[in-house]
Amino acid sequence: MVGHVQPVVHVQFSPDGRYIISGSFDKSIKLWDGYTGDFMCTFRGHVGPVYQIAWATDNRYLISASKDSTLKLWDIKTRKLMKDLPGHADEIYALDWSCDGEKVATGGKDRQVKIWVN
Repeated sequence: MVGHVQPVVHVQFSPDGRYIISGSFDKSIKLWDGYTGDFMCTFRGHVGPVYQIAWATDNRYLISASKDSTLKLWDIKTRKLMKDLPGHADEIYALDWSCDGEKVATGGKDRQVKIWVN
């Protein structure tokens, strides 16, 4: 599975194992087939390295956190950016989606933990 041009810092299977997502210092997110390893698409929109990615429990969405201090919500079906979520004052290092799929928690260099409600 080759495709990023800078170090990969996060990789995660979707909850059902159908997809693999990878985030990189090259500012991109790549989607791979979880069964074959085949490349599917690239998500672009961050202007800094992508540090973390989290899947919604239903596999329909993923959210990414970046050095650029933004979160981005992506639609897997359309493979497009749904929302750009600024709010942290600095890099976002930590990210997780709640089990009910209603909230996302983030933590960053600004020493804040934020909860985002869907």
